Amino acid sequence: MQATRKQTVVWCRLMAVTAALVVTAGCTAEAPSPGGAMSPKARNYLTKALDIMERNSLLSAEVDWPVVRREAFDQAGTAQTPAQTYGAVRQALRDLEDQHSQFMDPDRTRKTLSASAEEDVVPPEGRMPADDIGYLALPPVPSDEAADDYVRQARAAVSRNDRQGACGWVIDLRSNWGGTMWGPLAAVGPILGDGNTGAFVEADGEKTVWTVKNGTPRQYLDDWGPAEPLSHPMPPVAVLTSRTTRSAAEAVTIAFRGRPDTRSFGEPTSGAPTANVYHRLSDGAAIFLTQARKADRTGHVYNGPIFPDREIHDHARDLSSHGDQVLMAATRWLSSRPDCRR
Repeated sequence: MQATRKQTVVWCRLMAVTAALVVTAGCTAEAPSPGGAMSPKARNYLTKALDIMERNSLLSAEVDWPVVRREAFDQAGTAQTPAQTYGAVRQALRDLEDQHSQFMDPDRTRKTLSASAEEDVVPPEGRMPADDIGYLALPPVPSDEAADDYVRQARAAVSRNDRQGACGWVIDLRSNWGGTMWGPLAAVGPILGDGNTGAFVEADGEKTVWTVKNGTPRQYLDDWGPAEPLSHPMPPVAVLTSRTTRSAAEAVTIAFRGRPDTRSFGEPTSGAPTANVYHRLSDGAAIFLTQARKADRTGHVYNGPIFPDREIHDHARDLSSHGDQVLMAATRWLSSRPDCRR
């Protein structure tokens, strides 16, 4: 994708901006005229929004664009302002059926792109639920700007448990519904290990690889710095997922796929292992458009829910009955690994 300004790209998140601002000019294709009642300004706005979708959508080749355009203009009807076309833009995005694209009005876009460290972000949780087993729960974090404290707190917990002798790790993504992938990936970087851990794959097959260097996503080394290495690199890892695990959290799940001595437990993920790119519209609204799928380090591309190695219904987490069965199964498996046997 080409751009003429300083960019901020949003990958694998409905909201979070990560790399470059994509400002897309509209095509000149004519749209069907609903009796000539729509104002030129509204018509031009809706045309440009549809052009963005048709040029860039991951599923563009599968969409009947003449039908989508005709129905969008029919729905917009006698719109006189860009705001009066918002419903038609949203419906066109739903018609893509990618389960991830989203439209945001100017106010919500502004709040999303200005997400900062002052936001109410649930911090990561690190503890030792069993002898010599480290545990790190990674809740969602909305933006890279808000991830600074998140990464620092997660790394402190990892270092603390490592000093206490953690021989294996539980990475709990069951409550992570998305946000940015880069903060959680930096949080688990010392555990995950360095190297190429996955990739975005566009419709034409072009790949953008995720590389971890010194425990940090490579493009964020200047922001978050290198992570403290573990005393025992490449420990066994159990990854926990649920039906809430979505988008950015699915990216972290995928980053552990193909890693040696790693196993997943819980429920299949939500099923949005795709990446979104931010396209600004003329009035400050934005389309967050799905433009890539995600692949693991082996090259396997994901499409739909990611199934765990051992499926356990997450309602078993009810501590008033039999305890957290998913966590218990994970710690039992870790305790059986050579690194953790006594």
